Amino acid sequence: MKRQVSYQWRLREKMATAGMFTTSELAPPLAERGINLSLSQVHRLVTGTPERLSLPVLAALCDIFDCTPADLIATRAENATVRRVATGDAVVDLSAILPRPSLNRLPECC
Repeated sequence: MKRQVSYQWRLREKMATAGMFTTSELAPPLAERGINLSLSQVHRLVTGTPERLSLPVLAALCDIFDCTPADLIATRAENATVRRVATGDAVVDLSAILPRPSLNRLPECC
């Protein structure tokens, strides 16, 4: 059985709890910890959901907000549903029965 995983980035919630309401307020505490990001990079870090995150940045964020990575990243995993079409006891492969366009047929036009 396949598992489907997802995550939610909660940096903005942590910032609000700490009284930080603009993305530019996060740049100085990051710089104090050796993480030098441009304001646009900080903005993307706060407002977006990162697909990749370096461990030094994650460690700095945990230090700034006195939290753990689990407080910043909420994960969820669940069983993925497999879509099948069954007739009686047999499972039918839909691609085998769906009509295919004929290559010999000319398109109708004007």
